[in-house]
Amino acid sequence: MTTPSSIADRELVLTRIIDVPADKLFKCWTTPERMHEWFCPKPWTVSHAEMDIRAGGSSLVVMKGPNGEEVPNPGVYLEVVPNKRLVFTDAFTSAWVPSEKPFMVAIVEFEDLGDGTTRYTATARHWTIEDRQAHEQMGFHEGWGVVADQLAEVARTF
Repeated sequence: MTTPSSIADRELVLTRIIDVPADKLFKCWTTPERMHEWFCPKPWTVSHAEMDIRAGGSSLVVMKGPNGEEVPNPGVYLEVVPNKRLVFTDAFTSAWVPSEKPFMVAIVEFEDLGDGTTRYTATARHWTIEDRQAHEQMGFHEGWGVVADQLAEVARTF
């Protein structure tokens, strides 16, 4: 009998203290027309974003690469707590249509620290250890770190 892996074996976490209030960071995450400014590490960008920001609502973020390649990322919101938490997954392409190959559940948390700063935590939970390892090798920490910096810059403009 094999022992199931723990959640920690299948997740990657990025935590930052950002000198922007939580509501502004949340607004960035929920304003599709501003996603192109921060969501992908440059030279990648977002060419299209649609969001129905509610539990069960669909999202579609299309990332565009420097050579014109496009990577669609359909998903569904599982939990939405304004200014505090977003949980979404690529396990569904729309409300409750399973995707071909689920990769992760993302949990984005905004903890207001009371002084205009926010503890920003982005967690990617994967179905398998192999998926987590692949995401890490793709550059999760560096890429999501760059995105957090870009997010902070855009959030300051709200």
